[in-house]
This record gives sequence, C-alpha cells and structure tokens, in this order.
Amino acid sequence: MEGRGRRVAITGYGVVAPCGMGKAAFWQGLLGPATTGTKSITFADWDPSPYYASPKESRRADAVEQFAVASAAEAFEHAGRPDVDPRRFGVVYGTGIGGLRTLEEQVELRLNKGERRVSPFLVPMMMGNASGAAISMRYGLQGPNETICTACAAATHAIGYAARLIAWGRCDAMVTGGSEAAATLTSVAGFSNMTALSSSGASKPFDTTRDGFVMGEGSATFILEAWEVAEARGATIYGEILGAASTADAHHITAPAPGGTGAIHCMSLALDDAGLAPGDIRQINAHGTSTPLNDAAEAEAVSAVFGPQSPPMTSIKGVTGHPLGAAGALEAAAVLLSMEHGLIPPTAGTTQLSDEMRIDIVMGQPRPWTPGPTISNNFGFGGHNGSVIIGPGR
Repeated sequence: MEGRGRRVAITGYGVVAPCGMGKAAFWQGLLGPATTGTKSITFADWDPSPYYASPKESRRADAVEQFAVASAAEAFEHAGRPDVDPRRFGVVYGTGIGGLRTLEEQVELRLNKGERRVSPFLVPMMMGNASGAAISMRYGLQGPNETICTACAAATHAIGYAARLIAWGRCDAMVTGGSEAAATLTSVAGFSNMTALSSSGASKPFDTTRDGFVMGEGSATFILEAWEVAEARGATIYGEILGAASTADAHHITAPAPGGTGAIHCMSLALDDAGLAPGDIRQINAHGTSTPLNDAAEAEAVSAVFGPQSPPMTSIKGVTGHPLGAAGALEAAAVLLSMEHGLIPPTAGTTQLSDEMRIDIVMGQPRPWTPGPTISNNFGFGGHNGSVIIGPGR
C-alpha cells in the first residue's frame, strides 16, 4: 500500500483463543500438538469478568463480544493509545455469524417458558456489529465503525479495509480484527449434517486423510496506525500491512471454484496492491481448513501463483480449529508471532500430503526462517476470498 498512499503500521495486537490466552500463550499453543477427538475447540472455563466493570455488564454481552473486548484490551495495552483525533480513529471488525449463542439460548427460553422471558438485551447481544460497537464505545473511537460479515474471510477483509482507510488518509488509526463464538449445539449439528466437519474429530490441513474441519472460536484485535503517526509517538512497530485484496468465486454457496480461480485472482491482486512479485513472499499462512475440496483448491491456487518453488506454507487450524469469521485475525496474529520468533509454526495434525499437492507445507517441527513479506489467505462460504500481505516491523 506504500505506493498507493500512506504506510500502515501494526503497533499492537491481542489474542483470545482456546489454545492460548494472550499473545505469549497463543504462541506456545501454536507449537503444541493438534487437538483430536472433538467436533469443536472451545473455552472450557471462559471468564469475562476481568474485562467488565461488573457481572451485570458482562452478562449483557454475548461471548463473541466478550472475546473481542478482551483481545482489544491486550491490543491497547500492547500499543498504548495513538495520539490522534478520535474522529479519525475508527473500527472495522469482522465476524461470520455474531451472537449466535445468545440467539440459540433465547429461542430455547421462549419455547420452554414463553415470550415474556425473552431478554430485552437479545437484539444488542445477537447483532453482528456488537463487537465493533463495544470497542468503539469503550475507547471513545468516533471514526468509521463498520462490521464486515463475509463468512470465514471476514477478519481478513476487515484488516485490509481498515488499512486502506489509513493509507487513503481517511483515518489516522484503526482497530481491526475479528471475533467468533458460534460453536453452539445447533450450529455444530448443522455443519456436521452438511458433512463439513471432520468425522474423525481431527483437523489435518492438506493431509491425505483430511475429512473436514473442527469448529473453533476466539478473537484477535490489532491497532493500526499511519506509519508517521506511530514513529512520531515512538511506538514499537511490530509489522506493516503491505497489501490486501478481495474477490468472489461467483460459483457455489459452499464449494470453492474449480482450480481455485477466485483464490488465484485474489492473491495476485494482493501482490499487485503491495507492489510485490510472487518471489518476494517468504511465507504463506493458509486458509487450510482440512476439507477435501477447499484444501485441494487452495493448493492448486498457490501452485498457480507461486510456481513449483512456492514459499513455505502453514495452517494453524490443527490447534485453533476453524473459528470462522475470526480465522483471519488469529492467523494474522500467528504471522506476527512467527516474525517475532523467527519460526514458522508447523501444520499440526498433518503428516503426509497428497501426491498432487506441489506445495511446501511445514510439518512436524517449527521451521526457522528469515522474516519477510507473508501472505495470509481466507476463503468463505458464499465464494468470498480474502488475502492480506504483512511485512515485518522495524
């Protein structure tokens, strides 16, 4: 984005995930073994109380909002407060579903006890824009406050759009990322009945025996600033948003376009936006859901864009599960941590690639690397494709 406007710095980020609360624990989780024998990877003992003034306040927020507020708290603690006009400090946030847990609970309550027992907070708790709204109100951010809901590509789209608002000079700082808490009994049953979930209860991206994804949940939030704003206040710059892109398959409501044509176009546009060639990319953080069709299409798309000597590629979903609209946010956090530690985390659960996949999947152990431009991909139901390119900070 440098050649098309101002440079965009990442000055802070926070992570809430079942495999690790906070950036440090999340990194250790990424290096751990895959979670197996389950349809969903969720918090066993989530406690929102540290992030709210009272239990009453936290009860009026769905878990999807609680996750977002918690990861935003770490991001602001990490970054400090950018010294900008609050009217030029906005929020662009992503979610795939929103407050599904609250909706499901309240529908059950109405059926069992009558409509008068339905909470008056149902609507603000279930609405998809609740997370971004809560962050805006908590920190007094009066710039654009928008929510992107493009299934599993939502957080990636949100990060790219937030960066553009800074690059174009419309805002000086942005909060962005994504949150999801949709692993309810009904949604898991729905995904299972459409044969999207793993029947073996294991996420094995790109593996020969992959048979579907495992549901996940969580949130990651980022503070983006105009590079000169971050430098002027002496902020630590952890990374840079170099480019981003969004395309549509226009093919099928759940299946990817044959040959990954939409993904090919998306990655190519992101490279063009960043002013980079395929050979400049040093790592690919894959969407890698562990479904037969999506992994095959993504592998084919990567081969088409990067050729036979494609960069090392990893998927973190063996440890995080698939957190739908939050996937791109958690994966962007994984990219920043990979740069910080000089290691690419392995694709947990994956041991053997199909013969037709000509890609370099990091397996078994983390791989040392010299941090450089990294592309992170996410593809969602509805044919949504998103790619964002992140570079190291300074």
